[in-house]
Amino acid sequence: MKTWIKICGTTNLADALAAVDAGADALGFLFADSRRRVELETVKAIVAELPANTEKIGVFVNEPAEVVMKVARDAGLTGVQLHGDESPKYVNELRQISGDNRIKVLKSISAEAAQSQGLGSFSGCEECVDVLMVDSGNVIMRGGTGRVFDWLRSSDFVMSLQQRSPVVIAGGLDPQNVGAAICLFRPWGVDVVTGVEKKFGKKDHAKVRSFIAAVRAADQLPSGAPVEDKHL
Repeated sequence: MKTWIKICGTTNLADALAAVDAGADALGFLFADSRRRVELETVKAIVAELPANTEKIGVFVNEPAEVVMKVARDAGLTGVQLHGDESPKYVNELRQISGDNRIKVLKSISAEAAQSQGLGSFSGCEECVDVLMVDSGNVIMRGGTGRVFDWLRSSDFVMSLQQRSPVVIAGGLDPQNVGAAICLFRPWGVDVVTGVEKKFGKKDHAKVRSFIAAVRAADQLPSGAPVEDKHL
């Protein structure tokens, strides 16, 4: 299976085009409070230059559904990533507002919180979103932490989740450890921000290429390939 790759925290056209040229399937744009936050007009200008088959995902935290869908329409997004406390009811409201213009919905889940609380309000409602993202974020720092969650401790939970929904692994991934994550979890997709940056909001194009190459190499390896302890 070819792993879906999202390069998130995109802030400028040069980085966006470099990621697409390297083989990224999707780009992420942060509309939430962050040092990587981008304005609507900036995203609109970037999206206008991207290939039609590149997914354009907006990241939001606890924004009203009407605001999220207005931004998505105005910016030309193909998907939204919900990184806050959004409920199944909220997702259904998004669906109603989007109408016939169906948009991909990703919901982020904290691996740490899930270990103690499960999916909370999302338990049994996985089908209301298209993809679930397991991340290392928390209520203080929702994402972009630059650190991995406890992969071994979370492996049973992630494997169980994958029986019900496509799963994206995020949190602290980089060109050196993403192959190990893929061999362990065999996720539907992976998401990276910090691991391919020179500094906040600016991508290291060589790291982006190395990250994507590492994913494609891992796609060819058997499940359960050795995972180094330093990545757990």
